[in-house]
Amino acid sequence: MANTLMFLILAVVIIGSALLCVTTTRIMRAATFMLFVLFGVAGIYFLLDYTFLGAAQISVYAGGVTMIYVFAIQLVSKHTLQGMVEKIKTSRMIGNGLVVLVSLVVVSLILLKTGFYSSFDTVADTELSMEAIGKALVGSGKYEYVLPFEFISVFLLACIIGGLVVARKEEK
Repeated sequence: MANTLMFLILAVVIIGSALLCVTTTRIMRAATFMLFVLFGVAGIYFLLDYTFLGAAQISVYAGGVTMIYVFAIQLVSKHTLQGMVEKIKTSRMIGNGLVVLVSLVVVSLILLKTGFYSSFDTVADTELSMEAIGKALVGSGKYEYVLPFEFISVFLLACIIGGLVVARKEEK
């Protein structure tokens, strides 16, 4: 009962903070609400007894990524941010909502057609060792993830360089 209550509290915090993050017009408030979302996800990891993932969520995402956003926001000049006011249009919200609904239906149909949900019954009976999980994360063979990690690191490096270029540009 306590786990269910804690999950509901975390779910409300995550959903509320996510909605406030995307609807606020102030960029620092959006970064703060994003921080609450990331802490809520870490709370769910701790609730599921995934302490390593919870600690990684807090240190990498809540700590690192949010600080990068805050520093990027602080590096951008005030003149750039002053003209960034967007009016919310009802027709645009309805169009975006329809796109989200169509995407949800397409993904659900794909998952049902491929039998993705039924594969959980066979996987739940087997338990993987930490060694197998570690080899899958840093291995270079089929169904191993070292190449996607390398692509992500190069992509993040490109984003950092792009952020520095944008921050260093000065109007003449």
